[in-house]
Amino acid sequence: MNGIRLAAALSASLHSLPTQCALCRNWSRARLCEACIARFAQPRPRCGRCAIALPPGAAVCGACAREPPPFAHAVAAVDYAPPWDDLVRRFKFDAALDLADALASRILDAVGRSGPQPPHWLLPVPLADARLRERGYNQAWELARRVARALQCASDPHLLLRTRHTPHQLSLPPAQRAANVRGAFAVEPRRRQALRDRDVALLDDVMTTGATLSEAARSVLQAGAASVQVWVLARTPRPDGA
Repeated sequence: MNGIRLAAALSASLHSLPTQCALCRNWSRARLCEACIARFAQPRPRCGRCAIALPPGAAVCGACAREPPPFAHAVAAVDYAPPWDDLVRRFKFDAALDLADALASRILDAVGRSGPQPPHWLLPVPLADARLRERGYNQAWELARRVARALQCASDPHLLLRTRHTPHQLSLPPAQRAANVRGAFAVEPRRRQALRDRDVALLDDVMTTGATLSEAARSVLQAGAASVQVWVLARTPRPDGA
């Protein structure tokens, strides 16, 4: 027991020590300082269905008005653009897990501004086994478990499964991405009842075309979920800047 208390005290002490802001490199109490958050993470109007940035006063983008995605709502904290694209790359590919708390806090702030009620389940978009072994961690789970803990909702990295390895979406043109992930997800067959009539949020680090999250949402809805929304750290802007 004394050892556990000592470890907890040491952890609290380490978290209270100053560190460098990951953006400006000034000393800060967190990996993202308040000045950089105020400068680079200002909220902006977004489509309520896909979280793409919109002009003020617009509620839904034209693409979602014509063909709504299977999820009911989307939240994005920032655009996938400088300086966030570099932070995401470091977090995702360079094992910069020291950024996880700060990036999860951006998602929490965006969700708080958006106003949806906490879901019953917050599920990370899973990685294929081969990619998980290669990387050593799932960046979506690192974010989801922190956000779920703050919102006091259930989360589990093994409830939604990746059933097959697919080429990385970034390596494919947008028109091929939906086909690339078709049938790539499934709810754990022995646990489908856990999602029945439940509100679910899916969490990922980046949404580009929305193909991955749409396919994951369809699998969750087929398992009987009452509703699905998606939360992402960063949303890729459309090429036309809309």
